[in-house]
Amino acid sequence: MRPVGFRPNCGGYTCSLFGLKADSRRDIPKVLKGDRILFLIGATLFAPLAAYAQTSAVGDEVVVQKSYETSSEMSDGSSSGSSSGHDSLLERVVAIRDDGRELIYDLPKSATKEDRARNWQFPAHVFQPNRGTVMLLNRGDLEARLVAWLKSAGWDRSVCGRWIFTWNAFRIECEPESVIDTINAFDLRVSELREGALYSDNNAAAPGRLVRKASEAGVVTFTVELQVNPDVVHRARAESDVVVGEITKKSVLLEVALLERRKEHVSGTVSVTFEMDDAGSVKRRVRVIRLKTKRPDGSTETETKTDTLERL
Repeated sequence: MRPVGFRPNCGGYTCSLFGLKADSRRDIPKVLKGDRILFLIGATLFAPLAAYAQTSAVGDEVVVQKSYETSSEMSDGSSSGSSSGHDSLLERVVAIRDDGRELIYDLPKSATKEDRARNWQFPAHVFQPNRGTVMLLNRGDLEARLVAWLKSAGWDRSVCGRWIFTWNAFRIECEPESVIDTINAFDLRVSELREGALYSDNNAAAPGRLVRKASEAGVVTFTVELQVNPDVVHRARAESDVVVGEITKKSVLLEVALLERRKEHVSGTVSVTFEMDDAGSVKRRVRVIRLKTKRPDGSTETETKTDTLERL
């Protein structure tokens, strides 16, 4: 279980995508080299959101799981790597309104006492409108848990916003509303899901149109393939360089890091597939990002990241 109080720079539990440039790694402690600090370039664009077809009742519970797999390889065979992981949240319906639902998001039932001690953000009581963004309803509870969490760690609010390294790189988060970012990372809602509808992704240079497909077994999917926006990749990598500098006490200015990163030629695709259940609700979203990066020294790196979000 990942410590939610230490917030990755991606609005969710797992920050992962296409890590550090090779020359940065020389300045990172050895323990960092194996678990490269990685960044999610950006979540799929969800707001404002419209409701997708679904049926729910008070008391309904479902586990939402977010998993990822990454791989990378240099063209000269000098290095390669891979990683994988998953996180889950329990979603429980506590009220149905005309304009939306009240939900409680919590750690899975398998969470231990130690898991809960590390996760001051949950449980979170929210209102999920049929259209619009999720709103936090129990801010006071999160504030109280945050105070206790900081106290148990021997910290005060001066540490808020700092980056530290434990088993991975984390930003110390002290804002109750930040839980909304985490919840949004587990949200399968789509603004418009139909043949020909435009679909946007924060990683892409432009939106694309969804294509509906149906298998012989009757499984309905909607798919789209988009071109990666190199500027987004450059910025994400530059921000990664800044974080490495903070952790290793070797300050790096974002502007300087951006200038270096923009020397890289980046191309690639973002492929997204939505799988529907028998009731017409989205039960699974798979997003595959493929990147090819040509560096100034002539070397080329290929990287693939697969994110899967599903209701179990």
